[in-house]
Amino acid sequence: MDATDIPALPFVDEQTTLVEADTDAVWQELDALMDGSRGFKVAVSTPGQELAYVGRHPFSTYALIFRLDETGAGHTRVRAETRADFPGRAGALYRRLVIGTGGHALVVRHMLKRVRDRALQGRP
Repeated sequence: MDATDIPALPFVDEQTTLVEADTDAVWQELDALMDGSRGFKVAVSTPGQELAYVGRHPFSTYALIFRLDETGAGHTRVRAETRADFPGRAGALYRRLVIGTGGHALVVRHMLKRVRDRALQGRP
């Protein structure tokens, strides 16, 4: 799976946060957060703009795409879009457990909070 496969995956959700730091600071923290993450490989890396990860296991094929938008005055909007396919009965059950319970959204919001907090700590 690579970047060309991402648009074909069904949209799952998008979480957003606003960070009072510039895109460079946010990018550094986002890149550090995901460095070495199991189950993901980098599909797209456009510094300061987009970082997309893809992965696959028996129950799902998925992508997690982070997009950075400079909103002015040293602020950055970070969007985390999830796309995933959950094939078969086992995939449907897995989707209910991971997405249906709200667990996935909770984890992604926590990731965004970590990026935001760390980018703010790095401010002069």
